[in-house]
Amino acid sequence: MAVTNERLEKLREITAEVLEIEPYELTDDGDFVEEYDADSLRAIEILARIEKVFKVEIPQSELPEMTNLKSVYAVVANYAQWTD
Repeated sequence: MAVTNERLEKLREITAEVLEIEPYELTDDGDFVEEYDADSLRAIEILARIEKVFKVEIPQSELPEMTNLKSVYAVVANYAQWTD
């Protein structure tokens, strides 16, 4: 459980930094576009940073699925083959 929380918090940190908000402001299910004014460039930047930090390749075709922190975690976990 601790690894999952650690990874989720790292994803929160990365995403919040790109969205220029504080990590505590980013909820698990807050919509990036509707609640945090994210655009496609920010989405690509979030994806690029996640790939670098977690050393995983995620196709840009997954971006439409990555609408909030929970869905980002699910996509990254799938490609990184996290089993916890």
